[in-house]
Amino acid sequence: MPFTFYLPMLLKLIFAPVTGIGWIAEQIQERAEAELDDTENLSKRLLALQLAFDMGDIPEDEFEAQEEELLLAIQALEDQRAADMLQSMA
Repeated sequence: MPFTFYLPMLLKLIFAPVTGIGWIAEQIQERAEAELDDTENLSKRLLALQLAFDMGDIPEDEFEAQEEELLLAIQALEDQRAADMLQSMA
């Protein structure tokens, strides 16, 4: 068999580590963007809730319940992110 037959297979083997690192970087970026989107969405919902309360659209007790739920969700995301960072460093 001619050398050109084996060349593509050989190149794949040589560049496999580079390709793998590129894939890992893409996965990390996707996860970071997803986490940022989650935090941004919760923050936007909190702001919308505050505006609705300020305009008198929702009663205070409902505002406080929803605010606590959103703040706990934001805190849980931050705690999870911190735990993931610590785990990755270990």
